[in-house]
Amino acid sequence: MKKGFFRILNKINQKALPKYSKEDPSKLSKLQQAVVAYRYYVLINSMD
Repeated sequence: MKKGFFRILNKINQKALPKYSKEDPSKLSKLQQAVVAYRYYVLINSMD
């Protein structure tokens, strides 16, 4: 159940949230860093 929820959430995130992979992480704002951390958390939980 948890894994399925995070997989669906990951697909939504891929479509809705911006991608910051091309930018330097040290130059991101706090909000952008939070988005990157959230996306990472969802990705890791969808794979476990």
